[in-house]
Amino acid sequence: MHNGACVAAVVPAYREELMIGRVIETMPDYIDHIVIVDDCSPDDTSGAVERLADPRVTLIRHAVNQGVGGAIITGHRAALDLGSDVNVIMAGDAQMDPEYLPELLDKVTDDGYGFAKANRFYSPESFVGMPGHRVFGNIVLSFMTKLASGYWNLFDPQNGYTAIRSEVVRRLPLDRIAKRYSFENDLLTHLNILQVPAVDVPIPAVYGEEVSSIKLRRVIPELIHRLTVGFWTRIWYRYVLWSFSPIALLLFLGLILFVFGIAVSIWLIFQIAASVIATAATVMLAALPLMLGTQMLISALQLDIQATPSAPTYPPFESGPAPKEIRPSRGL
Repeated sequence: MHNGACVAAVVPAYREELMIGRVIETMPDYIDHIVIVDDCSPDDTSGAVERLADPRVTLIRHAVNQGVGGAIITGHRAALDLGSDVNVIMAGDAQMDPEYLPELLDKVTDDGYGFAKANRFYSPESFVGMPGHRVFGNIVLSFMTKLASGYWNLFDPQNGYTAIRSEVVRRLPLDRIAKRYSFENDLLTHLNILQVPAVDVPIPAVYGEEVSSIKLRRVIPELIHRLTVGFWTRIWYRYVLWSFSPIALLLFLGLILFVFGIAVSIWLIFQIAASVIATAATVMLAALPLMLGTQMLISALQLDIQATPSAPTYPPFESGPAPKEIRPSRGL
C-alpha cells in the first residue's frame, strides 16, 4: 500500500529477457501487484519472469504482438481485476528508476490528480546523456501533443513513466486508444475529453546501451494522423457536443476566414504576375480575412490554454468520499 492506496505496477515487456529480472527485483515493497505483459517476445522474457517466482507477479503473454500501448491496456485491465486503486507504468528495460516512484504516486494518492507523468525536461542538466535527435524530436512532439491533447501544462509526452487512478482507467474507452507508439499521445487526448486533472513530475531518465527499434518512417505518419484525429475529436466532444463553446465558434470562423484569405492572396499573386494591377479593394479582400482569421485563431488558442484541466479534484484515499466529477463520460 502507498498512502492508503493499493498500487499495481504494469510492466509492458518485449525482448526484455536480460532486463526484466532487474525490474522485478528493484520493485519497491509498497507495490502490491506487478503485472508483466509479455508482448509476444521471441526471446525467453516470460521464462525470466517465472524463474524469479515473485508472489506479487501476474504474468500475461500475448499470442500476437500488440505494441506497447496494447500491452499497457492489457495490464491496466488485469490490474483492475486485482483490485488496484492506482496503476503505475514501469518499462521492462529498467529505464524508469523506482526511487522516484513515491513522488509520482503522491500526486494521485494525496494531491488530487487523476493522472501524473514523469518529465525529463525540467533543467539544463536533464539533457545530459540524451541523444540530440531525441531532444529535438521530443520538443517538436511535445508542442504538437499540447495542441492536440489540450494539456498545455504537460511536456515530454512520450515519457511512459505514469501513474493513474483506477477510477479514471474505468472511464477511459480503452478499446479506442492507440495501441502502438502513439499510445501516450492518444491517452492524453482521451484524458482531456474526460477533463481529468493531470500534472508533470520532474524525474530523470536512465539511458543504457539499448538501441531503439522504432522506424521513424512508420512512426511519424502514425503520430501525425493520430494527433490530427485526436485534436478534432477533443474539439467535438468538449467544445461542440457537450456545450457549444466560444472556442469552437472562434476556431471554425477563424479557419474559414484564414483559408479564404490565403486563397484570395494566392489568386492575387497570380494576377500581379500576369501584370494586372491590384486595386486597394482587392488587397483588402485578401488582407482583412487573414488578419481577422489569425486573431480569432489566437483567441481560440488562448481560451483553450485557459481550459486546461489542471486543478486537483480528487480527495486523498484516506478520506474516502467519491471524487468530484467534472464532466460525464457519455458518448465515449
